[in-house]
Amino acid sequence: MKEIEKKYIVDDQNRKIAVQLDISIFEKIENILEDHGLFNLINEDDKSDYLTKEEAKKFYDKLDKAN
Repeated sequence: MKEIEKKYIVDDQNRKIAVQLDISIFEKIENILEDHGLFNLINEDDKSDYLTKEEAKKFYDKLDKAN
């Protein structure tokens, strides 16, 4: 794996307070984090938000239909 080139921003006491990354590296990290979050959301075991077929039919019948 390629090492991430980073530049540190320091305060008056030379303490690291921020890091600067090349925009392409930041965008790759951002995409990885978004993909990971989406993967976890898809794989959650909580199915309480899903309707059964019968519940879905009842819900659909109650919707205001366009003419």
